Amino acid sequence: MSAISMAGSLPSLTSLKLHSPNNNRGSTVSMRASASTDGTATTSQGVKLTQGNGDLPKVVLTSPHGSEAEVYLFGGCVTSWRIPNGKDLLFVRPDAVFNGQKPISGGIPHCFPQFGPGKIQQHGFARNMSWSVVDSESTEGKPVLTLELKDTPYSRAMWDFSFRALYKVILDSTSLSTELIVTNTDKKAFSFSTALHTYFRAAIADVAVTGLKGCKTLNKEVDPQNPEEGIEEREVVTFPGFVDCVYLDASNELLLENGLGDKILVKSTNWSDAVLWNPHLQMEASYKDFVCVENAQIKEIELQPEQSWTATQHLSIA
Repeated sequence: MSAISMAGSLPSLTSLKLHSPNNNRGSTVSMRASASTDGTATTSQGVKLTQGNGDLPKVVLTSPHGSEAEVYLFGGCVTSWRIPNGKDLLFVRPDAVFNGQKPISGGIPHCFPQFGPGKIQQHGFARNMSWSVVDSESTEGKPVLTLELKDTPYSRAMWDFSFRALYKVILDSTSLSTELIVTNTDKKAFSFSTALHTYFRAAIADVAVTGLKGCKTLNKEVDPQNPEEGIEEREVVTFPGFVDCVYLDASNELLLENGLGDKILVKSTNWSDAVLWNPHLQMEASYKDFVCVENAQIKEIELQPEQSWTATQHLSIA
């Protein structure tokens, strides 16, 4: 059952403006903050706005326990999640570009309002647009960041609807949580699919994913345009070669063993499906170093005007 509710309102915030990509793909960088002499801005305890690669604005979340996360406003993309021992559990591909023109390849990119190929560009436009910071806080020592994306002429040229997406990122000592809320602010209904295309750092030969046995599968290995339907019969899914598979009505709790000594629990609410992907020799320079374990909503959600849909993801060390 999808979590659909009626829209609410956001608090107003004072603004801080930093350099952002010179295009029409998103909003001005704005957040409640105090500026410092080194070009950074502290918004609340454990949350700092600064410049990242390519001078793109990014927000750094720091937990008092020693964990850290980085979130780029371009694409609303979490690019780093370091746990207290210093390990970064996310992966950004070596071919990733930070120019505000192409999506950031790695971390946790958004797929919205379309997952995969379809009527508009691959994986939609949310990963190609600049999100705005609308709030930051520290709750019981956990830094919390809330981003917002609204329609622009760029998005409406592809998908002619008015919408608001809120994305909350919460960092704890050994966990990273997100909440995505999509609201229909148009006067007509719309439908969308979405996913969090999460790249985990891994040693692919030793990666194992548990919790998918019994799921209906759409295997894109042979023909991505016509996936082969099946049932997952394995207790543990491994990656001996190319893998691109959708798991429908997946469990809300998966276990990833990344082959580097870490076990990561992937828990979710209201993400109905899961996707496993590794490009193998199609991406020879880096395929051995990552795996994508994605929470997804493959079947389109329909929202009436003023309705909202909410889904959460919780990544933690098992």
